[in-house]
Amino acid sequence: MAKACSAGRMERCTCDEAPDLENREAWQWGGCGDNLKYSNKFVKEFLGKKSDRDLRARMDLHNTNVGIKVSETLVDPAVIKAGVKTTCKCHGVSGSCTVRTCWRQLSPFHEIGKQLKQKYETSLKVGSTTNEAKKPVSSHTDHIPRTTDLIYIDDSPNFCLMSKYSPGTFGRRCYKDKNCESICCGRGHNTQSKVVTRPCQCQVRWCCYVECKQCTQREEVYTCKD
Repeated sequence: MAKACSAGRMERCTCDEAPDLENREAWQWGGCGDNLKYSNKFVKEFLGKKSDRDLRARMDLHNTNVGIKVSETLVDPAVIKAGVKTTCKCHGVSGSCTVRTCWRQLSPFHEIGKQLKQKYETSLKVGSTTNEAKKPVSSHTDHIPRTTDLIYIDDSPNFCLMSKYSPGTFGRRCYKDKNCESICCGRGHNTQSKVVTRPCQCQVRWCCYVECKQCTQREEVYTCKD
């Protein structure tokens, strides 16, 4: 949304206004910065005020703030704000750069996603002696997570095995030398030879239908072991 504002694709917002940064006298604000102020406000209003009545609600609120907290303070390195860069362009005779025009610009979306993925992989499991709306505490260190840490309550289910979350991968079809190792979770796969009949040598006839022959062939089917 911040980029859409600066690109002129939004009716209710435009470029970002010049922020109050240090050493600003060394260059001029110009160009068209990504409008972080508007986008941050919009996202918070869109998500609405979240409840903090229990531990899960506190977790959701905490993780939301990790992702969207952009411009409250320049000290807090929230994910998106950490991806904000000051981009400059030089002006002057023969590239002397006597004047620089600078603006704030978000990092590419995939870079921000990469940061979030890293935080996901290092997220902290939290718990509480009760389910009351108190600050989540790390289950391993008894420390309150930082504002930049993603947190979770329950371990992710093992989708390789049958559970209430997943039917597991037993009997699931895979493709040898492509994905059987990962889909079958290292348990190996069975190989079965089958004779199949399917349409082949199809042609469009005037007018207006497709005419096909039926071809029979033998193929190998791979399914995950129990």
